[in-house]
Amino acid sequence: MVVSFHELAERELIDAAEYYEREQPGLGAAFIADVQRCTDAIVDHPEAGAVIRGRVRRRLCRRFPYGVLYSIRQDTVRILAVMNLRRRPGYWIGRS
Repeated sequence: MVVSFHELAERELIDAAEYYEREQPGLGAAFIADVQRCTDAIVDHPEAGAVIRGRVRRRLCRRFPYGVLYSIRQDTVRILAVMNLRRRPGYWIGRS
């Protein structure tokens, strides 16, 4: 499967990694690795994520309080948001 990121999801990933890196050197890389593990799990088992709304599913990161929201389109996984689970729960609605 091909993975594509919505431009705002990619921005969220970068912003969060930069924040964590400022908090503690190396933590930003750990965050990116955690999101990558989550994305790999989505590719391996795309139907396993919990359905959040319509065709949007969510996989939780292990170490950080983030979820990866995605939709499945034929042979593509579209990452819609890299969402902090402690903030604004519905801000991503309307992304495709």
